[in-house]
Amino acid sequence: MSDSHLVYSTDSGRITPVQEKKTSPVKLYSDGFIRIERQTKGRKGKGVMLIVGINPEEHDLKSISKSLKTKMGQGGALKDNIIEIQGDDREKLKGLLEQIGFKIKLAGG
Repeated sequence: MSDSHLVYSTDSGRITPVQEKKTSPVKLYSDGFIRIERQTKGRKGKGVMLIVGINPEEHDLKSISKSLKTKMGQGGALKDNIIEIQGDDREKLKGLLEQIGFKIKLAGG
């Protein structure tokens, strides 16, 4: 008899092992442009600008999002590698992103 006083074991049971965190797929465009989309769907008519196409491996999306929200003076979020900025001032946002060094196209309504 061993000195182990094992009472319960999870070697086999319903508990699943911890899985790696899945990264969401990034929507990248082959022409090298970043899109600024306008969206109101599912937001009770409130307009939101979506910045799509920035590669998260090359750029820090969190710091870009924070600086854009500060310079725009509006709220927003970073969800699934897409930067959301509240409001509808796409021309100002386009100018700010061009200052950073991105090539921009306006897309959507």
